[in-house]
Amino acid sequence: MRIQASSPTEYIDKAQEEHRPALKKLRSIIKKSLPEGFLEVMNYGMIGYVVPKSIYPDGYHVDPSLPLPFIHIASQKNFIALYHSGLYVDQVLRDWFMNEYKKRVPNKLDMGKSCIRFKKPELIPFELISSLCEKIGLYDWIALYEDRLKRTSQALFRIHSGSWVSLLDGLMDSTLQRLHSFEMCDGLSSAICPS
Repeated sequence: MRIQASSPTEYIDKAQEEHRPALKKLRSIIKKSLPEGFLEVMNYGMIGYVVPKSIYPDGYHVDPSLPLPFIHIASQKNFIALYHSGLYVDQVLRDWFMNEYKKRVPNKLDMGKSCIRFKKPELIPFELISSLCEKIGLYDWIALYEDRLKRTSQALFRIHSGSWVSLLDGLMDSTLQRLHSFEMCDGLSSAICPS
């Protein structure tokens, strides 16, 4: 369910009536609990908290014109969603959150890679969400993103002899060794295939 809104306030006002109080409280808690520097925006049709382009000009690797996302909240037809990118890349944080959730909430956690779905707004663990928001600072998030998401998702492609060669970050050395053994580096830039 996509809500057309140009501001977080308008988004909440247009959300399902039964979701509005929880969305207002989530928004308030996130704004109070997030470390300094994150920017509240409308992003992907949701309320988002992002790293400003003035701090991280590279933006999001999927679409560099967009700022680096961190947290989003959304009102869906049957639930309220909280998307936390840190849960996707940091297994220690994910494990901590899942353990704490079990201690505080009687129902089973409904969670994807970064999406936590709250089907009963009255059972949202607001204190836990506050603690989750405090766990990763702006520059810590940039470092995690650079280390765990951006580096592994970017590939360098070169065409040689009519075939694609993919040199993934972190696999560069072993790939280069294979290229040399098949003499595929002939004619490629020395920056790509050092001898």
